[in-house]
Amino acid sequence: MIWEPQFETMGREDLRRLQTERLQRVVARVYQHVPFYRAKFDEAGIKPDSIRRLEDIRRLPFTIKNDLRDNYPYGMFAVPMREIVRIHSSSGTTGIPTVVGYTKRDLETWSNIVGRFVTAAGVTSDDIVQISFGYGLFTGGFGLHYGMERVGATVIPVSSGNTERQIRIMKEFGTTVLVATPSYALHMAEVAKEMGFGPGSLRLRVGLFGSEPWSEGMRKEIERFWGIRATDNYGLSEVIGPGVSGECEYCCGMHIQEDHFIPEIIDPVTGEPKSPGEEGELVLTALTKEALPIIRYRTRDITALDYEKCRCGRTTVRMRKTLGRSDDMLIIRGVNVFPSQIESVLVGIEEVEPHYQLIVDRIDHLDHLEVQVEVPERIFTGNLRDLEDLTEKIKHRIFSLININVKVKLVEPKSIERSVGKAKRVIDRRCL
Repeated sequence: MIWEPQFETMGREDLRRLQTERLQRVVARVYQHVPFYRAKFDEAGIKPDSIRRLEDIRRLPFTIKNDLRDNYPYGMFAVPMREIVRIHSSSGTTGIPTVVGYTKRDLETWSNIVGRFVTAAGVTSDDIVQISFGYGLFTGGFGLHYGMERVGATVIPVSSGNTERQIRIMKEFGTTVLVATPSYALHMAEVAKEMGFGPGSLRLRVGLFGSEPWSEGMRKEIERFWGIRATDNYGLSEVIGPGVSGECEYCCGMHIQEDHFIPEIIDPVTGEPKSPGEEGELVLTALTKEALPIIRYRTRDITALDYEKCRCGRTTVRMRKTLGRSDDMLIIRGVNVFPSQIESVLVGIEEVEPHYQLIVDRIDHLDHLEVQVEVPERIFTGNLRDLEDLTEKIKHRIFSLININVKVKLVEPKSIERSVGKAKRVIDRRCL
């Protein structure tokens, strides 16, 4: 089922013409109404009429997160405050928050593009959707909420936390669709098992998970316990929130809503464009946002693009599941390491639980990586040799993937802190 076939199955040439027209309009708007962009474009020698072809987007300067922070709170808005009907922002835990605004039309656009990807994932008006994202300044809860209502589904806005209550609601209210971070979905599975609930006792059939990178191995773990199809989706508040892209039933990449966003892949170091299929940093331009139109935003997310037509019938480009963020990438003794690579190893080992943490330290001027992973109680048999063998097995598999010797520490169940939001996978003590 396709929500808006006139856009989701559009021919590439027609789509390019639409993107070009919308790009020209948004560049003219930001030049006229956003002093930050006017100054950046003037510095680069760019005027709105410089954009004649879609390829001319590469002449435009990048926008980065610090640009939004430097213009905190409303300096990047392209409309007066009387037209802003909603404000969201980041938590600001790593600095000044990034603030995003929405006009009434922006909210309609947002709901509609969320409607597209939830429909692609298999959600219908017959579903009962439990949203276990936090509500508030975070865009995830509200974004999925209004998108689900747009397709006619019944929404339970339970928010995050109080996991036992979540499971009871899931059972008693007949939840068929779960929305959460993948790490919280695993924690919910753990609690449901303790409460005596398994897949056969619940009506869940589809899960929509996002807000953090997660591996194919974690997908299989979630699907195995809950007995559902687990789909990935992607978005970020600076661009619009959830709804930039999402997987269809074939789970072969997330379809980007290209009539609303132009995606590019660049080398994260040089900024030079990459060819289709090559891995690099995702850059997004928002074509239809009124309040906060953003030009060539460097997401820092590492992915690749596939322009082949999907089996579902959609012609929009698909982005691969994100490997991680370029600014979350660990450099250990000159080797680039993403937490999701370690995760892909751990979820493939039957003797361990899918809960882990990476501890990075510098000892005698050398970087060291410790992988802490939970193991079930049955593994602690008292036979030291079994634990040593399991530790060596994990070390060997990690070395085979990233070519680095790591220290592996097996820890007891539930000793690694659980999160109802984004999981904190890395503790880097080199900066302390």
